[in-house]
Amino acid sequence: MSFEIRENAFLPDEQTEEPEPGLRWWREVLIALVFYGVYSFVRNTFGAGPESKWIAFRHARGIIKVEKFLGLWHEPRIQHWYLNLPFNGFIKAWNVFYGTAHFIVTIGVLVFAFRVAPRKYTFARTVLAATTALALFGFALYTLMPPRLLDADGPYGACAAIGQGCNDYGLIDTIERWGGLWKFGEGGAAAVSNQYAAMPSLHFGWSSWCALTMIWVIGRGRRRFLWLLYPLVTLFCIIVTANHYWLDAFFGGVALAGGWVVAKLLGVVVARFSTWRELNPSRSP
Repeated sequence: MSFEIRENAFLPDEQTEEPEPGLRWWREVLIALVFYGVYSFVRNTFGAGPESKWIAFRHARGIIKVEKFLGLWHEPRIQHWYLNLPFNGFIKAWNVFYGTAHFIVTIGVLVFAFRVAPRKYTFARTVLAATTALALFGFALYTLMPPRLLDADGPYGACAAIGQGCNDYGLIDTIERWGGLWKFGEGGAAAVSNQYAAMPSLHFGWSSWCALTMIWVIGRGRRRFLWLLYPLVTLFCIIVTANHYWLDAFFGGVALAGGWVVAKLLGVVVARFSTWRELNPSRSP
């Protein structure tokens, strides 16, 4: 007796890779721009200002307590080890990676899937959108100060909130000290970034989505599993740069799983509605 596990058991049924009816690149770009604009507005509206630092800091202390209980609170130790490598571990390169790969790789995967596997693209795109939308609930409901700001003196840092007694966490804001393409709290970046949108980590959620989507779209060959290195590299990056806690990454994965569930349910609803329209053409809207 043998058992066979279908490789794509958790994904939509395979279909011939013909373009989806009505799938146009310019429409997809327009939808993406509108969606990201709404996402950015909502993200930067709730708990984004320096006046939210007390709440964000209190939540950060709660995260640290949970990580200590679980034996996960090693972020300071890991960063201290890495920054003591020669040339500070070329940390500026990681700062640049953090600020760019998140967008460039994700857009590249979307374009690749659109060109190579349009039907798979539609499902993967919906998963990404649902994951991002679910993350907004975390940003709005759980304003969280990232590790890099726990010992920071700037307007968004914990030292501005608690004054005496700060600088006890042993973490460094690597972007502030060594730089990157920009600094989050200065100039135009301050207006378009929420300093406290750390829970969940969309860097980890999106990078995991990229890896799983590429593995699915490529379809064959062991080399496709090398894409799993991308979320692992991203996880390393967000820890050594002190942009996220371990739990941020965990809940980034939870958001991705939730996005998959939403996309799957939407697919069922759309399929049933299409069937109903075919069976009841005279009653279709």
